[in-house]
Amino acid sequence: MNPEDFPTPDADVETIEPEALKDRIDAGEDVTLLDVRMQSEYEKWHVDGETVESINVPYFEFLEDEVDEDVLDRIPADRPISVICAKGGASEFVAGTLAELGYGVNHVADGMNGWARIYEAVEVTGYDGAGTLLQYQRPSSGCLGYLLVDGGDAAVIDPLRAFTDRYLADAEARGVELTYALDTHIHADHISGVRALADRGVEGVIPEPAVDRGVTYADDLTTAVDGDVLAVGDATIEAVYTPGHTTGMTSYLVDDSLLATGDGLFIESVARPDLEEGDEGAPDAARMLYESLQDRVLTLSDDTLVGGAHFSDAAEPAADGTYTASIGDLMRRMDALSMDEGAFVELVLSDMPPRPANYESIIATNLGRETVDDEEAFTLELGPNNCAASQESLAGD
Repeated sequence: MNPEDFPTPDADVETIEPEALKDRIDAGEDVTLLDVRMQSEYEKWHVDGETVESINVPYFEFLEDEVDEDVLDRIPADRPISVICAKGGASEFVAGTLAELGYGVNHVADGMNGWARIYEAVEVTGYDGAGTLLQYQRPSSGCLGYLLVDGGDAAVIDPLRAFTDRYLADAEARGVELTYALDTHIHADHISGVRALADRGVEGVIPEPAVDRGVTYADDLTTAVDGDVLAVGDATIEAVYTPGHTTGMTSYLVDDSLLATGDGLFIESVARPDLEEGDEGAPDAARMLYESLQDRVLTLSDDTLVGGAHFSDAAEPAADGTYTASIGDLMRRMDALSMDEGAFVELVLSDMPPRPANYESIIATNLGRETVDDEEAFTLELGPNNCAASQESLAGD
């Protein structure tokens, strides 16, 4: 049903903004969420957290004149309830119905779509290169990006199309020009913002090895090969070719202090190797990933920070609130990084999560083979990223 198709409840219903809900969760408050989407949608993707109790009761259970007692028995009456749906219509209706029955309840404005529009910038305080480095965090999907600012320039790594205006506004607020927009690879879980930013006058950069996958717009952008260096004020960004997750995967070493690894290495896992060539090509890709990690990443200084393009629910943020960790720390905590090649490949292939939702259409769009408008692009990328090799953390305490 469309939001406007739901009956208007007689009871007044309070609204909570998605950002306020996240603030409560981040503060460690106990939150009870009633998610009224269909079970299949809920199981793919829902708001979670250590202090979150999430209950799924589809909205159609509340459409009868009298709600079944079995339904009400599943909803606690001794604490506040926040109701969430896809876009905000069903949740307002259900919250109103529950309010009429005496529940303490509110509903989440704009539903999971609103949750997906939360995008936070956190300074990477452990970065000791020139300028300032911010990590963008999208909690709904675990997407991460980076904004480097120094002198009068700025560069964004792994931007999302949905937040094109945000990057430009953030650069303007700091009194600098957004000079570069760089992608680490052809993403499978979100629509890249590099072309959208290039249309706004920013120099778009994609890895030269990624062009061979059939990128249709490569002539309109700058391509980077291993060893290329871009200047952002006094800071540098060096391309480091690290294939494995994809054949074009290229990390970016930000002023010798942080390696933006794309989907090659995360703080809790390593990349999954099956999104480009499928199951048949996954073993060879896993071996390629092993070589990249051993020869190109782990040979950097132990103090070098790693910042991936994603984080999962299993990831624990650093003290500064960013999803970063030093290479030395990851070597101590992640056994996969010290395995021999055979054991590494076996581990990587053993526990991969489901592939990201709509990943084939997202890849086709990021290659330029398909065209979608902004609303379609936003809808395509809703849900978890699932770009890591393991469903659980590979990094111990």
